Amino acid sequence: MSSASYKSPANGKAITVNAGTLQVPYHPIIPFIEGDGIGPDIWAAARPVLDAAVRLAYDDDRGLAWMEVLAGTKAKAQTGELLPQATIDAFGTYRVGIKGPLTTPIGSGFRSLNVAIRRALDLFACVRPVRWLPGVPSPLRRPEKVDMVVFRENTEDIYAGIEFAEGSDANAAFQTWLESTLPTEFAKIRFPRTAAFSIKPISREGTERLVRAAINYALTNGRKRVTLVHKGNIMKATEGAFARWGYALAEGEFNSQVIPASETDRGGEGKVLIDDVITDAAFERALTRPESFDVIATMNLNGDYLSDALTAQVGGLGIAPGANINTDSQVAVFESTHGTAPTLAGTNKANPCSLILSGQMMLAHLGWHEAADLVERGIMAAVKAGQVTFDFQRLMPEANRLSTTDFGQAVIDQMESF
Repeated sequence: MSSASYKSPANGKAITVNAGTLQVPYHPIIPFIEGDGIGPDIWAAARPVLDAAVRLAYDDDRGLAWMEVLAGTKAKAQTGELLPQATIDAFGTYRVGIKGPLTTPIGSGFRSLNVAIRRALDLFACVRPVRWLPGVPSPLRRPEKVDMVVFRENTEDIYAGIEFAEGSDANAAFQTWLESTLPTEFAKIRFPRTAAFSIKPISREGTERLVRAAINYALTNGRKRVTLVHKGNIMKATEGAFARWGYALAEGEFNSQVIPASETDRGGEGKVLIDDVITDAAFERALTRPESFDVIATMNLNGDYLSDALTAQVGGLGIAPGANINTDSQVAVFESTHGTAPTLAGTNKANPCSLILSGQMMLAHLGWHEAADLVERGIMAAVKAGQVTFDFQRLMPEANRLSTTDFGQAVIDQMESF
């Protein structure tokens, strides 16, 4: 089978970049991947919501020119490839896209299709807003205190994928080198002959561009604090360096716009406080004092753990939006943050809020704030009215249980009533 190729929608135009700023036409071409598992179910609910929000906000003056691109099982069936190069090229060409969840079949090939897309496009910042929407079930007594944005570095740390499996030739070669070159370090390994290894690269460049993106976001969006989360008390050469480099970047590039935590008396409008916290303490603070977080900048593994834990406090992954962004190239792929949930695939039961809210993030990213606001208000109004999918209805006995697509329609009905 031949590789995929995609034809641009006749009514759409490509988003361009001028001097680092997106130039968004009134009918931008938006590549999308339905996704695997529940992907088609939630996309069937999300797309009409996003189209309706744009129509209600701008009449027929604007619209989203959707262009399907392939990845995962659908791509494999149609092209023989899990991730066609044409899909990567489409996201790079059109700058802004959206995707459902993807799974990688067991066997050879990509470790993760999601990671492969991020690496191919150098989408170094995984941006995860975490905020409670009124009416959504939460295990917290005061979920309204949870309102932060996580900037998770996407390309380094253990997700770089440098591993040596126990018993492999590569593992043996690595151990031989380590023992002969750094015998003191080798002696720290408790059971060297049966040990597997992962290498954890953290670079100054990778740290700087992530922290720069987090600080710029805070300044642009009126956020008051950027917190560097790390385990530098133990991993001094990597996570400790992340904190040091982050502080140095803040002081060197932002100067008077950033205030170290030790100098809060220099606070004022248009300035951002920068501090840091050890990872384990960050989890404790997330539960006891979530309001002390505003923007979080952290490495890949920490960010994976922390963003999911924070999301659990405000309703779970079913309502968690996310985006993977390169703030230099201005390429951004918005995505549902949960898995493919194969047991729910095709049942029309899954909660589509993660994908809908990722679309809401996308609309705001395009500068279409009126449409983005409609989506958020529509979801909140539907939940408040007790119109929810089964995962929420289990926690809201008085609510009505809706299918995936019926929930999408309930959101549209609420938006049309405003």
